[in-house]
Amino acid sequence: MEISGTIIQVIPEKSGTSARGPWRKQEYVLETQAEFPKKICFMLWGDKIDEFAIRQGQQLRVEVDLESREYNGRWYTDVKAWRVSPLQQTEDGPPPLGIEEPPPFADDGFGDPPF
Repeated sequence: MEISGTIIQVIPEKSGTSARGPWRKQEYVLETQAEFPKKICFMLWGDKIDEFAIRQGQQLRVEVDLESREYNGRWYTDVKAWRVSPLQQTEDGPPPLGIEEPPPFADDGFGDPPF
């Protein structure tokens, strides 16, 4: 999934040691620039923190994986970034910002949509 917008907050890095060794993670809040802006908190792990060197105010395109897990009867969702790139101006103007929209529903001939 791809999201684009402006970094409005850089949350301090967290680190520790698990059974598999030391770990680091850092979270960032990105605000989309759609008609109804959304704030999305995503995280980077390990060496990706230094590789992408994200700063507040940057306009970025972030590709993320969503993963949910259950713990004590409650569900928690992580938004983990795996690619980060700056937004580029094009000859036609800036790229569209906000959460990428899914393709329109395609009629499969069975009537109702599959949801």
